[in-house]
Amino acid sequence: MASEETRAVDTRTAMSPTERDTPAPVGASETTALEKGPARAWATRLVVAGIVLSAVNLRPAITSLGALLEEVRDGLGMSGSVAGLLTSVPPLCFAVFGVMAPRLARRFGPAAVVCAGMAAIFTGLLIRPYAGGTAGFLAASALALMGIAVSNVLMPVIVKRWFPDRVGSMTGLYSMVLALGTSLPAAVTVPMTHALGGNWKLGLAVWAVLAAAAVVPWIPLVREGRERSAPAARSAQVQAQTPASASASASARAAEEQPPLRITRSRTAWALAVFFGLQATAAYITMGWMPQIFRDAGVSAGTAGLLLAVTMVMGVPLAFVIPRIATRLPHQGPIVLVLGVCGLAGYAGLYLAPAAGAWAWALLLGIANCAFPLALTMVGMRARSGPGVAQLSAFAQSTGYLISIPGPLLVGVLYQHSGGWGLPIALMAGLMVPQMVVGVLAGRDRTVEAEAAAR
Repeated sequence: MASEETRAVDTRTAMSPTERDTPAPVGASETTALEKGPARAWATRLVVAGIVLSAVNLRPAITSLGALLEEVRDGLGMSGSVAGLLTSVPPLCFAVFGVMAPRLARRFGPAAVVCAGMAAIFTGLLIRPYAGGTAGFLAASALALMGIAVSNVLMPVIVKRWFPDRVGSMTGLYSMVLALGTSLPAAVTVPMTHALGGNWKLGLAVWAVLAAAAVVPWIPLVREGRERSAPAARSAQVQAQTPASASASASARAAEEQPPLRITRSRTAWALAVFFGLQATAAYITMGWMPQIFRDAGVSAGTAGLLLAVTMVMGVPLAFVIPRIATRLPHQGPIVLVLGVCGLAGYAGLYLAPAAGAWAWALLLGIANCAFPLALTMVGMRARSGPGVAQLSAFAQSTGYLISIPGPLLVGVLYQHSGGWGLPIALMAGLMVPQMVVGVLAGRDRTVEAEAAAR
């Protein structure tokens, strides 16, 4: 059975003696997990704080807007079609801007890019209520979503680089906080807006404070990297003067100059991308349409909102548990199947008795939605190196979010033309089957580097 510790040892064994014994610079890439001492402990605490604060900021820009969408429409004179476009912007931005993350990380370092991403979220959230008009609101939203997109992609890279022997637990922590950051704005934005005098602009802008806090932990890491890059370069030049270290330096330079991984040659990468896209489709459909399904079945609006909150809150404890279990298994397919069966049972309940068993269906769909932290965990497990994780994360998330865009719109079209929820629920259940299939394929114990090299 392949454990996280075994993977860490394998990665270390693959290094040359010089690479194992020499601490890596933090300039283009932050301090590695091999560095020890007080500085390492201090930097690790900063990284943990940065991961937690960044994760909690990856969804408020979306869920806080959903809670006040009617007020925003009225305040800006936004048409229904434009409002519909606004709900489709997040996955589109995630797909478009997420592709840029690996290249930016190679040039500036993951910590610097995440720091800039948090700053973009802060700026976008602060100015979008006051940008003036629909165009300004959309542009500011796109700025915040750009920051979210690059941070989405690089979070698995940060985890892999700093905690190679704790990928499961750190991904679980990150996913759990992300779930909190998803449900909290949906629950408190409206009452907080009322407490602020009913001003929807303040109700949206206040979430920028949380984003500002997320910038702080990354600043010392970026500054530390710049200060240490020059001494590290001088040390490398001195070592290169000796014959023994010259070959090691040449090997390191050759590794840095290798072309990027041809990720599209990996079947596992494609399986993981499709799995990510189908689970994202299910999540966006659930967030967008589940309350309406319950309301049409006779459930009150308040109760329907609570049911959605229950579904989202289920991700908090399970997002911490599932990645830890996943990293202890050689094959994550069984977890994929369990989550898929829960989803199918939840959809069957929505079709047969949506009101009678509403709480049970909400719980089951909440469990099924935990395919997201599982997908993030598999991103970290299916690549051997930091650059490989960056490429795989960008490919899987960008391709996946593109796949997820039509789903919520198609559900709306089927609902409008059929006059009921039979066909939309059948579509949701039908999509769960290929999600289980590709999830099993993505869960096999192999790496994208090995697959790409073999083809």
